[in-house]
Amino acid sequence: MVKPIYDRFRDSIRSEIPVALATLIEGPRIGSKLLVDESGFSLGSLGGTNLDRVVKRDALAMLDAGTSEVRHYGSDGEARQHDLSVFIECHARRPHLVIFGAVDFTRALASQGKLLGFRVTVCDAREVFATRRRFPMADEVVVDWPDRLLDRIGAELGPRDAVCVLTHDAKFDVPAIVGALPTRVGYLGAMGSRQTHEKRVQRLLEEGVTLKQLERVRSPIGLDIGGRTPEETAVSIFAEIIAMRTGHDAPSLSDGEGSIH
Repeated sequence: MVKPIYDRFRDSIRSEIPVALATLIEGPRIGSKLLVDESGFSLGSLGGTNLDRVVKRDALAMLDAGTSEVRHYGSDGEARQHDLSVFIECHARRPHLVIFGAVDFTRALASQGKLLGFRVTVCDAREVFATRRRFPMADEVVVDWPDRLLDRIGAELGPRDAVCVLTHDAKFDVPAIVGALPTRVGYLGAMGSRQTHEKRVQRLLEEGVTLKQLERVRSPIGLDIGGRTPEETAVSIFAEIIAMRTGHDAPSLSDGEGSIH
């Protein structure tokens, strides 16, 4: 039974299908394995129906979070017990960075995203700017309006993903933010000065966005590290993305006052 599990695990990783392999490392059936993929398909067993059900649930949650760890259970899958120890190894989908606006800062942010292992999509409705030649590092360059792209991919965005709106133009950034807010995306940031964001907020409120929803929007975008160049700004933005994902407190520009440059 172990070989089919390893074969499926290998093939899933090669095909970039999110998959988790749970291995019993402490307990009566050491070495038993249970494979789970993002669709809920499972193969193998750790020795009991209830234990398999609980570990499968935890593995799916860990795939969503992109984490691997040792978990402890009772003999029948009970929580907060230590009869069994299970190592759940997750190979999650690459986090997705969606950048709206084919502007000068986009090239630096897309390059930083690739360096950190993100799948990068650049989207702009202006065909002359959104070209593969300008953004060869991106996985996808999409010529379309932000709301239409988000209609297609919004359901796929999760806590490890990020949407960055760099357009400085209400006809692009308002639909991008409105389209991103209903998704589960973990980070939503918009470039612009405090004054620009105040005007943007008014437009978003007119579109029916609530003040509670606006709390999700990080603007001015990035951590307050004094960045000025596109490359420094990209580091600032990704520092904020990482800080939010890991739950660490850091001085965001959106929390401060005064000029951002």
